[in-house]
Amino acid sequence: MTIFTYSRVSTLDQNTKMQVEALKVAYPDAVHRQEKKSGTTTRGREVLNLLLDMINQGDKLVVWKLDRLARNTGDLCKIVDHLESRGASLEILDQKIDTSTATGKAFLQMLGVFAEFETNLRKERQLAGIAVAKANGKHLGRRSSLTGDQKQEIQVKNKAGMNPTTLSKEYGVSRGTIYNVLKETAYGSRC
Repeated sequence: MTIFTYSRVSTLDQNTKMQVEALKVAYPDAVHRQEKKSGTTTRGREVLNLLLDMINQGDKLVVWKLDRLARNTGDLCKIVDHLESRGASLEILDQKIDTSTATGKAFLQMLGVFAEFETNLRKERQLAGIAVAKANGKHLGRRSSLTGDQKQEIQVKNKAGMNPTTLSKEYGVSRGTIYNVLKETAYGSRC
């Protein structure tokens, strides 16, 4: 039986130190792996996917907390199903959940629902914040690389026969930006 531990943080400025320490205290001889990837999906999480491919009959995958493994019920269920199909189990160290027991499986599914609920609440709060910012006249997104006067100049120069490639070099922007300015003329301003 091999025990694999998995630690994850979402961004490069975060670290897995606290997770790794807790996992090493519980399982000092385990195979320890970690990665820095978003947990909203299992796509692109190469280390996790490698561990899931390596796990065999009798092995165990151990994580510090549930949200380090999955943030939605669908991904969590897929991981648990995959482990079960290989004859392996999952342990969530912090919540003392072990899917090798019926109680552990049931409790894990309930926690998965709450983890997904928390993610959805965070998204709702973010969207509400964006809506408030827009209502207060805040500009969201990247600032335009051209002023309104420059856009008018580009439109006049294009009508006079200057092509978008020459205009992009003159104003130091991409041709795509020039084409977008010219589209504004054709369809009216989008602002």
